[in-house]
Amino acid sequence: MSPSFADSEQDDLYDHDLSRIGVSLPSNLLQSFDQILKNRGYSSRSEGIRDAIRSYIRYHKWMADLSGPRQGIITLVYDHHQRGLVAAITDIQHDYMELIQASLHSHVTHNRCVEVLLVKGDAQQVKGIAERLMAQKGVETVKLTTIPLEG
Repeated sequence: MSPSFADSEQDDLYDHDLSRIGVSLPSNLLQSFDQILKNRGYSSRSEGIRDAIRSYIRYHKWMADLSGPRQGIITLVYDHHQRGLVAAITDIQHDYMELIQASLHSHVTHNRCVEVLLVKGDAQQVKGIAERLMAQKGVETVKLTTIPLEG
């Protein structure tokens, strides 16, 4: 589901009063970002960073507005060698077992795993499990996609 905003909210994402900031990034992250900018035809890093921040804001506004019963998928990529992480992920899943309908685990590399959870329940609880997973050290990415349950 794509985020949608009223015109005034949309204008807030494209404010023309510019502020300068400094950001420190690991070189591998910057190289990956630069490659994406090149592939997508951005004219500058600033343009790409603005676009990335707008996307981040839209996603989190959309996440904040979740309500009602939802069906969803949580995709999680993590380093299974991170001390205590596998146990923490398992504990979180047990805390939300009434929401989890199915799970799929795959070993991507020697260190990395991907896990997919099919979830169904109240939007705030679905969001809660995703946020708890995101907060774990060693988790690379968590992606939550939901749709409202109708009738």
